[in-house]
Amino acid sequence: MNISIHPEKPDDIDDVFELNKLVFGQENEARLVDHVRQGPNFIPELSLVAYSDGLLIGYILFSKVTITNGDYHYQSLGISSMVVHPVYQKRGVGAKMITFGLQKATELGYTDVFVFGHEYYFPKFGFLPAARWHIRPPFDAPAEVFMALELTPNALKNVSGVVEFPIEFSVI
Repeated sequence: MNISIHPEKPDDIDDVFELNKLVFGQENEARLVDHVRQGPNFIPELSLVAYSDGLLIGYILFSKVTITNGDYHYQSLGISSMVVHPVYQKRGVGAKMITFGLQKATELGYTDVFVFGHEYYFPKFGFLPAARWHIRPPFDAPAEVFMALELTPNALKNVSGVVEFPIEFSVI
């Protein structure tokens, strides 16, 4: 199966919405993506679509997040959304999108990435529990599902605090 991954284009937006709706069985995730896309934390180069034979089969969105500790604010990156068409799941599409996205984020100068995700899936890409760096989410969640990855060695060495998600996350 040939898979091409590239930043989304305006023509992809409706299909991305429909893919999210299909996979999640409701519109909340699709609306979240639309809200992030319209906000200041959107990074067009990191809103990525995956195609196979002209069909949209996957989507991943990285957006800006902030780690706050008192008056200290550190800008970082989070995987805000990831979806793979049900017919193409468990065929490596998600892994290819993550790998491509992490490489692109590194090229753009981002040094680290956070994700809420499956505790056995994301460690395959080097993600570790964010608690290792004394970084936590803004609400209670199991430590093993809130993870971080340093794209640059020791990027989080002197960082700690609470990850603040953009306001777009509260409007769905």
